[in-house]
Amino acid sequence: MTSQNCKSFSRKILNLFALLFITTIHVGFAQSVELGESLFSSNCASCHYLGPESKKLIGPGLDGHILEEHSTEWLYSWIRNSSELIASGDEDAIAVFEKYNKTAMSAFPHFSDDDLANLLAYIEEGPAEVVVDVAGAGADGGSSSSDSTTILIVVLIALLLFTVVLARIKNVLKELKGDETRTLLQSALIWLKATPIVIALFCVFVLLYGLGATWDGLLTVGVQQGYQPEQPIAFSHKIHAGENGIDCNYCHSGARHSKTSGVPSANVCMNCHTYINSGTQTGTEEISKIYDAIGFDPETRTYIEGYEQKPIEWVRIHNLPDLAYFNHSQHVDVAGVECQTCHGPVEEMDVVEQYAPLTMGWCVECHKETKVDLDNPYYHDLNENWVEKYHGEDLTVDKIGGLECGKCHY
Repeated sequence: MTSQNCKSFSRKILNLFALLFITTIHVGFAQSVELGESLFSSNCASCHYLGPESKKLIGPGLDGHILEEHSTEWLYSWIRNSSELIASGDEDAIAVFEKYNKTAMSAFPHFSDDDLANLLAYIEEGPAEVVVDVAGAGADGGSSSSDSTTILIVVLIALLLFTVVLARIKNVLKELKGDETRTLLQSALIWLKATPIVIALFCVFVLLYGLGATWDGLLTVGVQQGYQPEQPIAFSHKIHAGENGIDCNYCHSGARHSKTSGVPSANVCMNCHTYINSGTQTGTEEISKIYDAIGFDPETRTYIEGYEQKPIEWVRIHNLPDLAYFNHSQHVDVAGVECQTCHGPVEEMDVVEQYAPLTMGWCVECHKETKVDLDNPYYHDLNENWVEKYHGEDLTVDKIGGLECGKCHY
């Protein structure tokens, strides 16, 4: 073999290895399950569960069965534009369309081949299993269980020691004769009479402790921090506001333009649950309570004529006394205060509780610390009057009337 032929052969080998390397990288990236999970969460999770076909949301559950029933090329075409595929007369597309009540699927023409490969790889892998500890609790539940066990052990040890002491006293008294017991008690009384300071200190301690306990109790009157009542429907803010990213103002629309945020009506729930009839945690059990209240047949997806609707009796959690005035729109729409500032991380709560104390001191402290956004058009007059008055200092809410009694007590 000549030198030129060797160079040509070596070049071909290098090109072949380069092609294989590029192809391997391309396939590796095309089948990134993590990227597929991100695409599924942002584009598919609102209509499809990741699971068996029978686990229906708006559309069927998605898992490896779709790769067995349809070719990859067909799935690419269906995902990019199902309506176009149906209009072309494709028999499989028409069958799927009719099977699911002729509900049109959103088109995703912007998905590249790599995006679709990632998506299908994630669907084929299926949902990750939840890691559970030995006690049957998740990561959060394990910590709670450990704390409870520690407290229980401490209480049991204290009770055991107390029992031992009582048993010892009983044995001592049992060994003493009547006269000796009487003498012992008399000696104790004589000692107490001889040391009145002990009795005085004890009485002062009891008095101070009682006054302190009474004062602490008075300070908690009307304070419902941590209040977490059971609701008539197990509605999870963690699923709706957290996992599905629903804006708080979508359900509590009154927060933008009125004093109260309002409790959403069942009609607001039905905007989604006309099609979503099974929850991720409770299946159909809780959602069926909405249907029962409003008179909706999930099988036919129609409202029952002449049905006498039943109000859902939600239990109010955040409740200020009548003497206090609070306006949601002033805080949410004008000042741009986030819901979590007062209500805590509701997007992480399965069952909502009162996160903040909502006391006068808590509100006053917030007004002292919160700076006024002078770029907000609502406060445009402040730029000349109040800024000049405070000589360029940071303007906080208390400096523009946030501590006036009439603002909250009218």
